[in-house]
Amino acid sequence: MKRVIVLTALLIVSLSTSMLFAAGAQEAATAAVPKIGVSKIITHPALDAVEKGMQDHLAAVGVDVKFDFQNANGDISTANSIAQKFKADKVSMVVGIATPVAQALANTFSDIPVIFSAVTDPLAAGLVPSYGPYTGNVAGVSDMNPVEAQIALLVRLTGAKAIGNVYASGEANGVLLNQMAADACKKLGVELVSAAVANTSEVMSATQSIVKRVGAMYIATDNTVISALPSVDDVCSKAGVPLMSADPSGVEGLDFLVAWGFDYYKIGLATGRIIEDILKNGKNPGAISTMFLTDPADFEMWFNLDVAKKLGITIPADLLDTAAVVFEGGKKIVK
Repeated sequence: MKRVIVLTALLIVSLSTSMLFAAGAQEAATAAVPKIGVSKIITHPALDAVEKGMQDHLAAVGVDVKFDFQNANGDISTANSIAQKFKADKVSMVVGIATPVAQALANTFSDIPVIFSAVTDPLAAGLVPSYGPYTGNVAGVSDMNPVEAQIALLVRLTGAKAIGNVYASGEANGVLLNQMAADACKKLGVELVSAAVANTSEVMSATQSIVKRVGAMYIATDNTVISALPSVDDVCSKAGVPLMSADPSGVEGLDFLVAWGFDYYKIGLATGRIIEDILKNGKNPGAISTMFLTDPADFEMWFNLDVAKKLGITIPADLLDTAAVVFEGGKKIVK
């Protein structure tokens, strides 16, 4: 009887020890999965596409990570609070989608990789000291657009002598893109009429303030303004002013004339490749620095032929041949 009791006790101890080891192994495995804090300035189709592309790439190459997605809702103080949250949570890496949140993360972290995405000019934003390799913890993907070529296309299509632009005066990439638009207009011999906003709620009134003074409206990849693009579209449509967006991802369902810019899902894929290089291949962020997408396949041109017909504008055949998407007869045609 005594022997049975002893064996039973030994069995209980053995099972308890096994359970403890199993629990410990599970905790170790969980701890081994890197946690990535992702901060996005605001929700809109382009930035959402960056998130999806990043996740899809990491899943495709088998890099196991845990994400903490946060949205600053266009507020800089919220962006700073998110950065502090990530610091308190001791994340392994942070990703900032758009300039303000990337700046908040870079100002908070110096000991873990900081990845930026969809940042127009990371050098001007103070995220990197140069576009070449350097010693540091920040790297990422730029969404620098061909502003001059975009405006030249708009002028070619509309014959406009004055181009309107609404931009966020508190967003570094918005200010930069407005200046690039001003330089492009000067070079092309047309006038730029700009209106500055502080937030999305001001976009409609800002557009209304300039729409009667322009022959066409150009909206760059300014996150504050792009997230309120339906308001710009409403004003332009009622005024009969052609609208061009540098972000094709947000124009479906709107009365735009032309959209030409990045496929932001591909920017997300490139962001995922950088994360893979760091986590899987051991690459230093500074050695990566800034990635620019230059392949024509990374850009898409969309035309709305229904709007063109309504405005009396003819889209040249050579442009239609290069279009990725055309809207005609109320239908979306993907080429």
